[in-house]
Amino acid sequence: MNIWAKLFYKYRRVWKTLKLYLILAGPGIIVMVADNDAGGITTYTTTGAKYGTHLLWFMIVLGPVAYYVQEMTVRLGAVTKRGHAEAIFSGFGRFWGWFSLLDLVLTDWLTMITEFIGMTAALSIFHVPPIVTVVITWVIMWAMILSGRYWTWEKFALLFCAINLIYIPAAFIVHPSVRDILFNSFVPHFPPGGFTNDLFFMLMANIGTTIAPWMLFFQQSSVVDKGLHEKDIKFGKFDTVIGAFLTVVVAMVLIIVCGTLLHGIPIDDAAAAARHLMPTSRAIGTLIAIGLFDAGFLGAVCISLASSWAFGEIFGWAHSLNDRVKEAPWFYAYYFFDLTLAGVVVLIPHAPLVLITLFVQVIATTLLPPALMFLILLLNDKKTMGEYTNTRWQNIVNVGIVAGIIALSAMYGVSTLFPGLFH
Repeated sequence: MNIWAKLFYKYRRVWKTLKLYLILAGPGIIVMVADNDAGGITTYTTTGAKYGTHLLWFMIVLGPVAYYVQEMTVRLGAVTKRGHAEAIFSGFGRFWGWFSLLDLVLTDWLTMITEFIGMTAALSIFHVPPIVTVVITWVIMWAMILSGRYWTWEKFALLFCAINLIYIPAAFIVHPSVRDILFNSFVPHFPPGGFTNDLFFMLMANIGTTIAPWMLFFQQSSVVDKGLHEKDIKFGKFDTVIGAFLTVVVAMVLIIVCGTLLHGIPIDDAAAAARHLMPTSRAIGTLIAIGLFDAGFLGAVCISLASSWAFGEIFGWAHSLNDRVKEAPWFYAYYFFDLTLAGVVVLIPHAPLVLITLFVQVIATTLLPPALMFLILLLNDKKTMGEYTNTRWQNIVNVGIVAGIIALSAMYGVSTLFPGLFH
């Protein structure tokens, strides 16, 4: 009887913890899954088609990197009750505050364009005109944000996160070589041909689509808008772990699918991969097309919100999803402006859309180090963070991440000036 009583109470404790997590879950999963946006899907499919499954190990490495960066925003938001833009203005002054904001606006606007590129390209496979895709997308996004409650918006966002996992069955359909997958996942190496400029560009693009400045701003503001407190940090960090895991799984699935079916075929975007697969495997082609639209949609929703939250924090506007339009007119106005401007660019005839998609990921990587340094410095302010200040190990890891990205960015700049350097 005593054993059964212990088991019962243990079950109740576990169930209570699970229910509490489900209530607090959201920001970490959403930001990480939204990171597999249209630009990310294009980067992964291109990586697989060009290099097969040889870079799976690199994606596994990027998972913990993304977690270590993003969990800092959970602690900072829960402790300070401030969004990332407001925290930078408060901690470093107006000059660096405006610098970080302009950095965010530039990368967000460019990335938003890639989301609409992905959505229009995905639905064009089903013969939907770009103008129709853009208008329908605007209507759905506006309806989501006008619900007047953060919790309502979050439920819709989590639904689109679930749809993002639609790729996973494709990895089993293609029957890849398990031996090759295991080797390429756990043994770091360069693909045949060695370290070249093209490979360097692709590595930079994969970093840029896994860690981006908008993610820092989005998750911290989301934590604040949801109302998480210090006692909720452990749940927020676990939420981020799950999100990072899902991000890596989707990235690996796409690389496996395209590396198995399209290796050696010149594919430069996810929509092209879907079209190429349609005649031989309509199911996989359809999964990639649907997933590409969902990825672009989820990315556009989150990225536009990141910018709107940042502007609201800096200008002192009401900037919560719990506020209605009359209560926060400028917050919603900027959100609509951002969506509209990005959507219109995609409709410009003969715009170099594919080139924009890949280069945006590289631009995001080169602009990332300043944002990360601000974050690390804020997390080392003991007066503000108290017991939630970065530990020595967290500082070592995060400074190492920044140093690595700076080194790669510098090498990429050198390789651009001297194209034959890595041959």
